[in-house]
Amino acid sequence: MKQAIRIHPADTVAVALAALPAGTPVDVEGETMVLTGDVPAGHKFALRDVAAGEAVRKYGQPIGAATEPIAAGAHVHTHNLRTLLTGELAYAYRPEGAALPAATPRTFMGYARAHGRAGVRNELWIIPTVGCVNDVASELERRAGVLLGGAVERVRAFVHPYGCSQMGEDQEHTRAILANLATHPNAGGVLVLGLGCENSGVTEIKQCMGDFDRARVRFLVAQDVADELAEGMALLGELAAHMATDSRVPVPASELVVGMKCGGSDGFSGLTANPVIGRFSDRLIAMGGSTILTEVPEMFGAEELLMARCESEAVFADTVSLINDFKHYFEAHGQTVYENPSPGNKAGGISTLEDKALGCTQKSGSVPVAAVIPYTGRVTRAGLTLQSAPGNDLVATTAVAAAGAQLVLFSTGRGTPFGGPVPTLKIASNTALAQKKPGWIDFDAGRLLAGNTLDGMADELLSLVLATASGQPAQNELNGYQGIAIFKTGVTL
Repeated sequence: MKQAIRIHPADTVAVALAALPAGTPVDVEGETMVLTGDVPAGHKFALRDVAAGEAVRKYGQPIGAATEPIAAGAHVHTHNLRTLLTGELAYAYRPEGAALPAATPRTFMGYARAHGRAGVRNELWIIPTVGCVNDVASELERRAGVLLGGAVERVRAFVHPYGCSQMGEDQEHTRAILANLATHPNAGGVLVLGLGCENSGVTEIKQCMGDFDRARVRFLVAQDVADELAEGMALLGELAAHMATDSRVPVPASELVVGMKCGGSDGFSGLTANPVIGRFSDRLIAMGGSTILTEVPEMFGAEELLMARCESEAVFADTVSLINDFKHYFEAHGQTVYENPSPGNKAGGISTLEDKALGCTQKSGSVPVAAVIPYTGRVTRAGLTLQSAPGNDLVATTAVAAAGAQLVLFSTGRGTPFGGPVPTLKIASNTALAQKKPGWIDFDAGRLLAGNTLDGMADELLSLVLATASGQPAQNELNGYQGIAIFKTGVTL
């Protein structure tokens, strides 16, 4: 079995596939070198001497500069590598072109909804407009367990702390995310639950919902009724009765919108899980489907690779704004744009934000970038869409769900139990994690390093996605882990 891998011919580092102690002779593409220090699994070591200030390359791109001379065989990490990132930049459109692969059409068993969108679940959702009624929503979820069965697959209350004491764009974000969720195709029925005195109440959310299927949504203002629990149960009963006629039917895979996210990444994420997701994305898009790539701060350092794939100069301009606007957001709050990766990322072998970003964007595959949408935007065309949202796992997963994703692929090297409001398939970057946490992990991409092919594993992942879309539960659903988080950007009154 290989001890290490050089990802790109231009790389000046290789990645250790297992923990390698100092003094170990390592063969990299027919050349043998002796390690001068311990190199943990997923971490990097120098393939040749690197001068102080010289760029270090991984994925064929710079991931930082050496802060001191680095000898061949030495461990390369945060102790001798610094970021090259700065603030806002000017970019030029230099399209490289990208083609869609051939694909055989596939189907899944889903729910046909009004307005042309298909659901992969038939759930009964309770959406509070304000945190003040969170406990009411949770109690309704508990009581509504009697409605489960038949066509009602799950009852979920999506509690959150917002909906009041907000201003301007921050308040509009909350309204739009809640409205988008209230019209999500995975919900066969939705109860929008308000208090009555909040500034993002039922009336405001309803106005943001646009044209929606009124047979599938009910509204309740708790201050307007004597017993909000009794009234809420009556409305949930009406919705469940309407859902009783719902059934799964064959739906083309072109109806799928899949969000792509990573969290708790390690040095293997960019070698296994993210490339497998990227190859899956290419396949789904070739069938006419859609994928969403977000977590903009984790594009910093790899953004020009995405820009070169923009299908038009207009999409390129939107991508430039996406990147620089998020950098401005950091700077406006007195923060540097490169204060990333996390402690867990570093422990797993990721040294700089460029290192993280180049691995993260592997999830986007190789197809053209078709569109860019804001944080509260919705997917309106097939293909690869970039969405503005932070890297925070819960916030970004909620964002892509609110944008229309019926399920999310979440790659991880460290593991996490959480789930978003839609099925959240966890893709392990290493087999050790998949074996240690089978109750969290849905797919072991670490097998790519054990002789499996990228195409073969992408086909496996596609089959898993279609099975999940057809009703097979993700681990987060089996565990009952579903929640939302909203991007807080403004003052609190």
